[in-house]
Amino acid sequence: MVRGFWKNPWNHRDRLGIMAEMLKIAKGGALKTQIMYQANLNSAQLDEYLSLLLETGLLENFNKGEKTVYKTTAKGLHYIQGHKEITAVLTKKDHSGKQ
Repeated sequence: MVRGFWKNPWNHRDRLGIMAEMLKIAKGGALKTQIMYQANLNSAQLDEYLSLLLETGLLENFNKGEKTVYKTTAKGLHYIQGHKEITAVLTKKDHSGKQ
């Protein structure tokens, strides 16, 4: 049952996974366009996720010259680790070799 629940039949990404992906991209600092292209988001989606990540303190932004750079916070790094662990548990194979 877990397999059917966890695997999306249309292969869509979930919101939590997209957030983790964006945080990974911004670990060392990234521009808005870099995050958008690497996370494969449109500008409306990007703005929605950036607002959420900034509001929750998982991401911070600062100005570097005329550009705004986004960087993952310590709290964001903790989120990435937690997401990785949960994903590993949910996709772990059982003793019979099945997922």
